[in-house]
Amino acid sequence: MTYALGQPPLTGYPTDVPTFYESLASTVEKKEPVALGIITEVRGSSPQKVGAKALFFEDGRIIGTMGGGCLEAEIQDRARQALRTGKSETFDLVLDHDFGWDDGLVCGGRVSGIILPRILSAAPIWNELAKRQNKRIWGVTMDDHMMWADTSEASGLDWRYRETVAPPCTLWIAGAGHIAQAVAPLALNLDFAVTVFDDRPALANHEFFPHEVTLRVGDWKEILDDSLSEHGTFGLIVTRGHRHDALVLRHWINSDFAFLGMIGSRRKARTIREHFLAEKIGSEDALSRLSCPVGVNIAAQTVPEIAVSIIAQYINERASYVTQQNSSIPSPDPERKPARLVSAVD
Repeated sequence: MTYALGQPPLTGYPTDVPTFYESLASTVEKKEPVALGIITEVRGSSPQKVGAKALFFEDGRIIGTMGGGCLEAEIQDRARQALRTGKSETFDLVLDHDFGWDDGLVCGGRVSGIILPRILSAAPIWNELAKRQNKRIWGVTMDDHMMWADTSEASGLDWRYRETVAPPCTLWIAGAGHIAQAVAPLALNLDFAVTVFDDRPALANHEFFPHEVTLRVGDWKEILDDSLSEHGTFGLIVTRGHRHDALVLRHWINSDFAFLGMIGSRRKARTIREHFLAEKIGSEDALSRLSCPVGVNIAAQTVPEIAVSIIAQYINERASYVTQQNSSIPSPDPERKPARLVSAVD
């Protein structure tokens, strides 16, 4: 697959995929019979983590996932039962040979959760979560009531499940070339709010980027002084050359990014680090947090492959950041923290 600079890369990248809570709010608005399934506890190995959710419809449709295979099939059967009775159900499933051998699901862990068939009563919660304008905490009490968990009325209650929902993290991409054109639509579909910075209006426009992408076009020194988002800003430097990369890094290196990555080689990283330290542009601590080369080592060669390697690392780093910000919410995998990974762009 060839990928020329300035070639619109949007085909095959839909950017209007609704989030889970948008789908939930839309379903409730239509008053469709549906049950909400949530994984509330995981012990050992499992195909999904705490907080995994799915909507189970009477006609067999599923939005979201509880892990697929026999695990999801079992939960779906229980969801149908909950829809018939109108009563919430809990589940506690051991993923052993007897349970999942036919489907190849023999993880050996244990998954617990709840199925809620009467979600229409919580419509105001779903509508606010779908908008994601403010950071909110909602939850399910031990007697299966869905309510806000961040109000005075919620203090002292016993919770079966709680979740923090915040506006999407922001991804700032410096550079509007072929790498940025491939990364931006992927990032949008993966729940980042994307802003692209460049001094070239011929490239930094919506012919080459989805309309949901914010564009900051102009002199670098002026456009790079924007304030970081209070909900977490991730930076990616992929300009047209080392000189411009260094110019952007000079502006961003001492800012409080949740994560900052730059494309390039290890040699480039060493050279810039030595120069910045000598010129006292950035501290040792700040430069140690810069990930260069950026991306997961998947032997990427083509532009789409490089984009996948980059966005994979940002997903990983975002999981770590969100866990740190929401300490009451269990880690996606407490035994495996997000790692600093090496790029194939070397």
